[in-house]
Amino acid sequence: MYLDISFSTMVIMEVPTIDSASLRELLEGDDLDCLVLDCRSFFSFSSSHISGSSNVRFSTIVRRRARGGLGLEHIVPNEDTRNRLLSGDYQSVVFLDDRSLEMGEVKKDGTLMLAVNALCRNPCGASVLLLKGGFETFSSEFPEMCTKPVPPQGLSLPLSSSHSNPADSSCTTPLYDQGGPVEILPFLYLGSAYHASRKDMLDMLGITALINVSSNCPNHFEDHYQYKSIPVEDNHKANISSWFNEAIEFIDSVRNKGGRVFVHCQAGISRSATICLAYLMRTNRVRLEEAFEFVKQRRSIISPNFSFMGQLLQFESQVLASSMCSSEAGSPAISKSSTVFNFPIHTAASPLCFLKSPITTSPSC
Repeated sequence: MYLDISFSTMVIMEVPTIDSASLRELLEGDDLDCLVLDCRSFFSFSSSHISGSSNVRFSTIVRRRARGGLGLEHIVPNEDTRNRLLSGDYQSVVFLDDRSLEMGEVKKDGTLMLAVNALCRNPCGASVLLLKGGFETFSSEFPEMCTKPVPPQGLSLPLSSSHSNPADSSCTTPLYDQGGPVEILPFLYLGSAYHASRKDMLDMLGITALINVSSNCPNHFEDHYQYKSIPVEDNHKANISSWFNEAIEFIDSVRNKGGRVFVHCQAGISRSATICLAYLMRTNRVRLEEAFEFVKQRRSIISPNFSFMGQLLQFESQVLASSMCSSEAGSPAISKSSTVFNFPIHTAASPLCFLKSPITTSPSC
């Protein structure tokens, strides 16, 4: 199959297919010279993927403006993996999507086509292949070689030692304090001030640092964890965006050391959710609407106040402007540790529709 695409910068070359059995043989070999690039959505990849594969993810704006001009940094954001590819360590690079049987079935402006084209311009000596039938076929034939679907990690522990009956405790405890912190990313968790007071929860999740997004919630365990305080109130006058960069840098510093960060305010609804949204938007170059849906699927009660949503929309314009400039320059604005992924939207109504009318929020959010 030959790529035949209207974009003038596209490369025309043959992209043969590989079946699931042949890919399994490559992956089970001793040479470890096969790189698998999964072009499905972030949600699909997180649910289950071929063990050892990497997810290729473009932000919406990058994909729209790329027009075939993506660099290798966009396709393989992990620097170590990219260096191995550039050094010729990989004999073959296998792309896959959900179920395509050949390149003729792949969307011309989709992630897979853009990624294949980018690598075909500089294959680094590797054979570029398409997995026939995609992940759907491979996972059905060799489920043991795929990760098992797991829900986002969280905790469901007794709310306190004085509560012996979980049914009774759920009736008297606010919804935002029930359960435990929720995993936003493997190194980033979100929850309430109550969760921040439960050392057993924090230790069970492997938390090493906390961001306290409030002016009155105490830091209970300063001898055990690293703390970052962001003293803002949950009201329309608070300028929470002035703290975005500091919070993002703090999270990345903890992540780079192998730690995990728990972000909380009073209820884990408005202020701490805003910080998590800003982190996703900046480090992964996604729109507010996409990040909002991603976080809400993990903690359904999030609801940043009207002012915070406005500040996030302004932040979005900065993030997307940076992404556009890096795409047009052919050099992505991606840090060594960050990845770029695209969040699909599944809601019938936009989660940002309430920006069109005033809303009220609890001052304890």
